[in-house]
Amino acid sequence: MLTVDFDRLGVGPGTKVIDVGAGAGRHSFEAYRRGADVIAFDQDVAELDNVATMFEAMAEAGEAPESARAQAVVGNALELPYEDGTFDVVIASEILEHVPEDDAAIAELVRVLKDGGKLAVTVPRWLPERICWALSDEYHANEGGHVRIYKASELRRKIASRGMKFTHTHHAHSLHSPFWWLKCAVGVEQSDHPAVTTYHRMLVWDMMQRPLLTRVAESALNPVIGKSVALYFDKPAVNVALV
Repeated sequence: MLTVDFDRLGVGPGTKVIDVGAGAGRHSFEAYRRGADVIAFDQDVAELDNVATMFEAMAEAGEAPESARAQAVVGNALELPYEDGTFDVVIASEILEHVPEDDAAIAELVRVLKDGGKLAVTVPRWLPERICWALSDEYHANEGGHVRIYKASELRRKIASRGMKFTHTHHAHSLHSPFWWLKCAVGVEQSDHPAVTTYHRMLVWDMMQRPLLTRVAESALNPVIGKSVALYFDKPAVNVALV
């Protein structure tokens, strides 16, 4: 389940990509399939062990071009261990809402991006997230949980202030918003609640089968209740001096 539009980012053979806050690796795997040289970067060692194992399995199964390279790297998003302008594409999907020092994290995302490169950032959308917070403290008030709710305009200004040019936005995963509202209403840990398990089965069916009905429904609902908002930026080929 991808939140980022890889066609818009132009990811292909030889593209240098870093997926910051890679988690379980969904965006890293897509970049690898497309032939990119990708780094899945996260602080969660266990998650990255699984990502590294999947990279190896993909290579053995021929699911990625032989020329592509993939690596899982453990580290801190506030101190990316790479030189300025290392990557053609930087992805940060569903990470900034977890980071207290989000301005410092944004600065690092921009720093390691090449002039002329592309940045994609996604976060939970304001309205669906606000409903989750209203229904459940447990949803966000936990170790590593969400520390803020962004308005897209606020995040856009934060990133643009670093000299980045905003290019596009879209919403995604509207069918997932009601699922999380259900979980928050019955208790986030109550995964065996009948309403939650029934809706979860529908989501799995949708992701596996991708039927026309749910594709049309999600497309229509994304502008209204899309769970995530994605923002895209270009780094100017010639840096613009900040005032």
